[in-house]
Amino acid sequence: MALDALFKGRFCCFPKDPLDDVEVWSESVDKVLGCKAGQIAFREFLKSEYSEENILFWLACEDYKKIKTVPEMISSANRIYSEFVHPEAPRQINIDCTTRENITKNISQPTLTSFDTAQKLVYSLMARDCYPRFLKSDIYQGLLRKANSR
Repeated sequence: MALDALFKGRFCCFPKDPLDDVEVWSESVDKVLGCKAGQIAFREFLKSEYSEENILFWLACEDYKKIKTVPEMISSANRIYSEFVHPEAPRQINIDCTTRENITKNISQPTLTSFDTAQKLVYSLMARDCYPRFLKSDIYQGLLRKANSR
């Protein structure tokens, strides 16, 4: 993917130039996940590694924790479960069977913390394995060069 295409048409969503934070992303995975432009770049990288489900699940969990009503929580929990956790999920995340079983057992009565353990596991995987490769990737290095040449 061309670097220009990575943020093409997305500048309207950002209060400032998305390239302003590129250097900061090398400090931690939290810096990448903490900004929309970082999420987009990291997602593109994970897509290239066939592990996009990790960031999609992590983001879905972040949104899930902000839910205010029980009906919305139940609906969202079932969507997250069927998309990422269920053994036949189309974007199944890589978590241990105990965590998967606990979520499955409790999905009929979800709470705001239903996915916390799985989210921590996925975060740890991204931080430990994916993030160091992201920093060395053509995607990140290209954005860094582009940011530094402005």
